[in-house]
Amino acid sequence: QVQLVESGGGLVQAGGSLRLSCVASGSFRSIYVMGWYRQAPGKQRESVASMTSGGTINYADFVKGRFTISRDNANNTVYLQMDSLKPEDTAVYYCGARPTAKIYWGQGTQVTVSS
Repeated sequence: QVQLVESGGGLVQAGGSLRLSCVASGSFRSIYVMGWYRQAPGKQRESVASMTSGGTINYADFVKGRFTISRDNANNTVYLQMDSLKPEDTAVYYCGARPTAKIYWGQGTQVTVSS
């Protein structure tokens, strides 16, 4: 089992920045992939960014150049630095972790970007 706790969401004006954090705990040896997903009202959950324990990173096209994912493997923590935020980035952001084939989810943190 993996428990994920996110923090760092909030309300920010367009062009501003936020930093999300997610700490994993539970019964696992290591987590191969940790990442961030988001779900806006009326839309499906979508991948934002992911990072393997070896450092391979993937970004969704709509955040390239604006968001940066990073990990602290020793502390089972993943971060998402979000810069140049746009109103369309408004969503609930979820941390996801995949120590095995199964993906575990955090409770989500709201990010609201005002225009």
